[in-house]
This record gives sequence, C-alpha cells and structure tokens, in this order.
Amino acid sequence: MKLPPDTIIAPEKLTRYLLVRQARADKSQFLAQAGYNFENADQLLADLRRQILPLDAEPLKRTSLGISLRFAGD
Repeated sequence: MKLPPDTIIAPEKLTRYLLVRQARADKSQFLAQAGYNFENADQLLADLRRQILPLDAEPLKRTSLGISLRFAGD
C-alpha cells in the first residue's frame, strides 16, 4: 500500500524513539552515522517524507507509538 504524502509522523516518534538509544531494535546509532540527531530532527522528518513515504508500505503490528510498518524500495 502507498501512504499519502500528508501522513502524520508524530514528532515524538523521532525525538523519543528513533533518535534515542533503545535496548532493543535501536535505530539511533544508524541514524547518527547518517548525520541525524536532535538538532536536525526536522531534516530527518523531511527526508522520511521525501524518500520513504513514496515506497510501498506493509503494516506489521500496532505498538504504543502507532502502527509499525515495513517499507520496500527498489
């Protein structure tokens, strides 16, 4: 399925999950290697909208932060 360009991406998802070190399934170190941090969380949001939202998405499960999705690109 395709998500609409105006899909809501909660700022808390970036600042309290993706950019924070997690005990399991940590993504913050990977994102830090790409140059993302708290100071440029708005750039991460813009890049997600431009690069990830156009991809096909598959819903996986509902979590406390929303629906977990898997994106598949070319």
